[in-house]
Amino acid sequence: MALNSLFTKVFGSRNDRYIRQLDKEADHIESLEPDMQTLSAEQFKQKTAEFKQRIADGESLDDILPQAFALVREAAVRTLEMRHYHVQLIGGIVLHRGKISEMRTGEGKTLMCTLAAYLNALAGQGVHVVTVNDYLAQRDADWMRPLYEYLGMTVGVVIPSLSHEQKRAAYQADITYATNNELGFDYLRDNMAFSLDAKVQREPFYAIIDEVDSILIDEARTPLIISGQVDESPDVYNRINKLVPQLERSTKEPDPKEVTKAMLAKQALPEPDGDFTVDEKSKQVFLTEQGMENAENLLKKHGLMKENDSLYDSQHINLMHHVSAALKAHHLFEKDVDYIVKQGEIVIVDEFTGRTMEGRRWSDGLHQAVEAKENVPIQKENQTLASITFQNYFRLYPKLSGMTGTADTEAYEFQSIYNLEVIVIPTHKPMIRDDQGDLVYFNQKAKFDAIIEDIKDCHERGQPVLVGTASIEVSEHISRELNKHKIKHNVLNAKQHEREAYIVAEAGLPGAVTIATNMAGRGTDIVLGGNLSMELESHKNLSEEQAKKIKEDWKKRHQQVLDNGGLRIIGTERHESRRIDNQLRGRAGRQGDPGSSRFYISLEDNLMRVFGQSRMMDNMKRFGMKEDEYIEHKWITRIIENAQRKVESHNFDIRKNLLEFDDVANDQRLVIYQQRADLLESDDIGDYIADIREEVFHNIIRQYVPLESVEEQWQIASLERVLATEFGIEINIVRILERDEDLNDDGLTDKILSHIERFFKEKEALTGNDVMRQFEKAAYLNTLDQQWKEHLAQMDHLRHGVNLRSHAQKQPLQEYKRESFEMFKDLLDRIKYETIRIIARVKVRQDEDVEAMEHRENKNVTYQHQSAGETSRQSDEKVETFVRDGEKVGRNDPCPCGSGKKYKKCHGKLN
Repeated sequence: MALNSLFTKVFGSRNDRYIRQLDKEADHIESLEPDMQTLSAEQFKQKTAEFKQRIADGESLDDILPQAFALVREAAVRTLEMRHYHVQLIGGIVLHRGKISEMRTGEGKTLMCTLAAYLNALAGQGVHVVTVNDYLAQRDADWMRPLYEYLGMTVGVVIPSLSHEQKRAAYQADITYATNNELGFDYLRDNMAFSLDAKVQREPFYAIIDEVDSILIDEARTPLIISGQVDESPDVYNRINKLVPQLERSTKEPDPKEVTKAMLAKQALPEPDGDFTVDEKSKQVFLTEQGMENAENLLKKHGLMKENDSLYDSQHINLMHHVSAALKAHHLFEKDVDYIVKQGEIVIVDEFTGRTMEGRRWSDGLHQAVEAKENVPIQKENQTLASITFQNYFRLYPKLSGMTGTADTEAYEFQSIYNLEVIVIPTHKPMIRDDQGDLVYFNQKAKFDAIIEDIKDCHERGQPVLVGTASIEVSEHISRELNKHKIKHNVLNAKQHEREAYIVAEAGLPGAVTIATNMAGRGTDIVLGGNLSMELESHKNLSEEQAKKIKEDWKKRHQQVLDNGGLRIIGTERHESRRIDNQLRGRAGRQGDPGSSRFYISLEDNLMRVFGQSRMMDNMKRFGMKEDEYIEHKWITRIIENAQRKVESHNFDIRKNLLEFDDVANDQRLVIYQQRADLLESDDIGDYIADIREEVFHNIIRQYVPLESVEEQWQIASLERVLATEFGIEINIVRILERDEDLNDDGLTDKILSHIERFFKEKEALTGNDVMRQFEKAAYLNTLDQQWKEHLAQMDHLRHGVNLRSHAQKQPLQEYKRESFEMFKDLLDRIKYETIRIIARVKVRQDEDVEAMEHRENKNVTYQHQSAGETSRQSDEKVETFVRDGEKVGRNDPCPCGSGKKYKKCHGKLN
């Protein structure tokens, strides 16, 4: 340790050495200024075209960096009347190198990021500048737009209110300003799209995250979620539960011995009587032909289907699932064996251990079917349609950087989670803010009395004050106390971004008192004397004389505030994180301005209650302190900072644990989304469908005709029944065996597969090649989405219950990885199986059947990022749906041609 300390004293820290290195590069950029000043306005755009060509010819961005930065610097002078400082050039290089620039508040991060944004936009793949709210995205884009356009670059802004076309255009721009939430939601929505045209984003390339600590640390504990209510209401389950007992179970279910006898005698087995058969071994229920007809009639009778509809029409696929789930609930799942009823809920019993599995639910509507059977409330679930954490979303970018005033305390987390190094950039002018020691009081009353006295003193002297609180409750309490003393003030929270930015900008007026909850108004500078540019913008059609008068008044106010000590920061308590405290302090002392800060603490504050309150209180009493007195000592401050470090470490563990679990889901998410993207990009997936069809049927056949088995082991009747009931494919396998007695298992498999192939070719001949290809693609996408949603629900239930396994001396994370891997393998198999089943069973009669499947709308979709202590954010926006040209004609409506026939019998009929 001593050696490290000596090395640092002699050579400087890693940060110091890196900054010295960048100093030389910044000097080189500044030396190019005279060359840039000679360029005409048109030559700036020509330079941009030249840089793009040099990159296309193989030069790297680093080769072009000095000239590109110098060009941006000169463009800023001409368009914004601002010149990048030396330290801003250093910060821009840090951003370009994929690191975090920690720059103090007021040092010009918004202008600084234009350097890295322009340079990386030359690659032509789009740069995203990420902000914490819509107001800042719009403000920063509008503010920097003249600079980018002078350089020949396009600028886009992504906010929730945009139309699909506007949003897509914004993402196609060279530089796009957007909020973290909207970027994440658009990524998820794109991976729910049914066509390439419905997507808005390009492949992620490079992102600069403003307030990077807020986005990647504070908001990283909870994921972004797009959720929607499951389509069916509880009423559907109850109605189907009432009709299912009217279906009769077969009394002639094949016995394995009878099957063997029939095969040896080359006889066909009799068709099962009744409406359905039950296979208890595989926990499956199969409807017979008679059962399908009866189920269809019952569904029509109970108003769940129209008179002319078929159970296998595309719009009724889910009804088939419900009937099957209800039959399983009644005939395969037994109360007090497979589940118990506890406090009005169905709780699953583990078939191997006999333990109850709290929080776990069966999927595919089975759990609701059992709830309907037991007459308990049916839980209408909000199903997760798509979800991602900010950690995993931003790690999709090949190159990532960030900027903030407070990142150094979280440097370890940035490095370990995101591989982002934090570089502390020196200030343009020396920092002269007076950070005073904490004052510790016995109780909150004494503390708040002292705070009010401090505010009162500042207000009377004309010194502006910013009071930082940790909760709305505290801000309202201070507001009430100030009202008693008739002190005018503003109270801010983080709900009205535009208004709060305006108030924060004016918080530097002489004697202004502003109460801000958890640093509302981040991203806006507090200018001493008030924000001059905002004041000028608020007056329209100003004459030169009037503008001059406003500027002179501002100078007087500015000097008055400087003379009174600059901005005063008062913290009402220490936050859990030192970084939040530093953010509050960082509002004062911008650009070498004077300022001061102090935190007032009581032993009743949350942080002090949890860490060492009693011992400290005893010591304070021992020294003879009274309740209205305070203690101020660097040791006290050190104890508080140690408490904060413990809380920060605990919160880091929470975020790391979340990420470890989400990494498992993320690997699966990337596989599914890539599969989806490949499907959307393919015009014809006929060959792929043929391959998975062969795989699906080969696996089914192998269940009943095992590899290298003898004829006595074959379960022919069961195989025939599965093919007929699940896929609608009637094959008399007994007759195939009669015709060729020498068939082995491979030979029989080939014969059955050829019959199946003929079935699908006949189906395609009826529908037409183009319609079939289109339907196959729509069916696969629909099935993939539906099964992925079910899988997400299962993963959620597994995630909630897996921590209990630690009681059995098992690692929850390892258990989660193992089980989720098995679930994912099952998911991939299930997607293939269900796709082929739908293609085989659904009657595709007209293009509208394909359209109905292609454009199934997700209704009641909610977009939320529920951070700790916040309610969910909802949007009325829906997933975009297909819009038909002209009026839709129903299948049973009269044909528009005037023939008098129904549409399905006339022009709606497929050749």
